[in-house]
Order: sequence, then C-alpha cells, then structure tokens
Amino acid sequence: MAKWTEADIPDQHGRTALVTGANSGLGLRTAEVLGAKGARVLLACRSPERGRRALERVLASGAEAELVPLDLADLASVRAAAALVRERTGDALDVLVNNAGVMAVPLGRTADGFERQFGTNHLGHAALTWLLMPALRTRPGARVVTVSSLAHAMGTVDLADPDYEVRPYTAWGAYGQSKLANLLFARELDRRTRTAGVDVTSVAAHPGITATELSANMARAQRNRLVDVGAKISDFFAQPVAKGALPQLYAATSPDVERGGYYGPDGFRGVRGHPTRVGSTAAARDDLAAGRLWALTAELTGVAPDPS
Repeated sequence: MAKWTEADIPDQHGRTALVTGANSGLGLRTAEVLGAKGARVLLACRSPERGRRALERVLASGAEAELVPLDLADLASVRAAAALVRERTGDALDVLVNNAGVMAVPLGRTADGFERQFGTNHLGHAALTWLLMPALRTRPGARVVTVSSLAHAMGTVDLADPDYEVRPYTAWGAYGQSKLANLLFARELDRRTRTAGVDVTSVAAHPGITATELSANMARAQRNRLVDVGAKISDFFAQPVAKGALPQLYAATSPDVERGGYYGPDGFRGVRGHPTRVGSTAAARDDLAAGRLWALTAELTGVAPDPS
C-alpha cells in the first residue's frame, strides 16, 4: 500500500486554518503546506519578531496568510487571540491545529500561576479551543487537531495537584502530564461533540521523534551539559520536520480520518515513518479521567466548555 505524503492532501481552497506555534518547526511546516494547498492560514505565534519572519516565509510561497499574536501561557492573550480570529474569519474556521508547546523545562509558572507545561500545552489550548468553537461550528466537517507526544506514556495527570504545588517536580514528568492531558482533552472533546450532535471532528496526532527546536530549547532551559548532549544525540536520529509534520497534516486534511482518532508515524515504536492510526496508553483512554480533567480545566481557566 502506498504511503501517505503531502501530495495526497486534498485541495484546501476555501478553507481557513489556525496553527499555534507556527513560527518554527512543525507549526511552520504545517502552515506552509496548508497554505501551499490553498488554505488561508492564520499563524498564531508568541514572538512578534519570529512570527513576522514565519509569515514572510509563508507569504513568499504565494499563500494567503496572517499573523495572530498568541501567548498560550497567558489566558488574557488566549482570549484576545480567539476574539481576533473570530473577527477576522467572520466566525468561520475550518481547522484548528493545537501544535505549540514547551518540553521538559525547569519548574516555572504561567502568567496565571499554573505550572508552565500544563498551563501552556494543555490549559492554553483547551481554552483556545472552547473560545473558537463558535467559529468551528459554522463550518461543516471542521477539525480540531491536538498534537500530543510519545511522552504521554510517561505521564500521569494529578487532578489534585496538576501544578506541582505539593508533589516534587520533574521536568519530564510534567511534560508527560501535559501530553497525556492533550489526549484526554481530545478524547473528551470528541465524546461531547458527538453527544451534542456538533459537526466538529476532534482528533490527535504526534510527530514521533522529530528534529525541531524543542530539544535545543529544553537543553538551554535546563542548563545541563548531559541534557544538551542527549538532545543532540536525539536530533541526530530524528526525522526531519517535513516528515514529522505529516501526522498532523493527515489529521487536519485526510478524508479517511476518523473522529476521535490518534495519528502518528507507522515505523518502529512510532518514532518515525508515515501517518497511520496509532494506539495510546490505557490512561489516555480513561473516560472518567477525561471528564474530570474537562471540568477541572473549565474551573482553572474560567472559560465555559463548548460543548458544555
């Protein structure tokens, strides 16, 4: 059977997509490809300077693209970005790719006081998704793609202490928690849209091991020579960004995508390869935990869940 590639992406003219973390790596590649296929692309970026450079790169290919300021670690910024997107699109959004994230950084807090990885990777994206649901609801077959990671397998979501205020903090443990939370959120969003009869497809994807800036950023943040060496070794064996972006592009565009699906590389242990439907841990399929996380997320962010 032929492997799925960018060439298999259907024409995207008439569709509008928002990609978070579109200033580099997987997000930039996703924005570039969707734009090249005809989509109007909104690049949601935290850094204005890096965002402008990314926008120039996407526009240079002839794509229709715009920049949206977004800091997922600041809920005020999330609200402002969602309002701007709804205004610019006239409440018509076809694809939301929740791609941005931080990985295995030292303990830190968001603008709202949440643990940085949980707050950025999960809470910020969950709030953004709920705030953009009115725009997604208007477009038949709209999709929300939540980008998780193989690292979800090392995570546990502690609903009593998600921000590491009591338990000892570990950078990888917190990252695993945030990526597991991504999968639980995508699963609960799928369940609730189905129950409410909302025509919005919630799916998840992961890039395997891909050579992005995350490893280098992690090494700089931890200021640990061994971590720096490990990151360089990991990147040596990693697949290129163009390959790593395929699962989320597949999830965002393929007519074969199934609601509630999780897509990643088809190679050994999901490290590299072409997009296919993949499995997740039992913890990522815990519907009780997904429902509880949904409720806790609404409480912490102050954003009304949609669907409720």
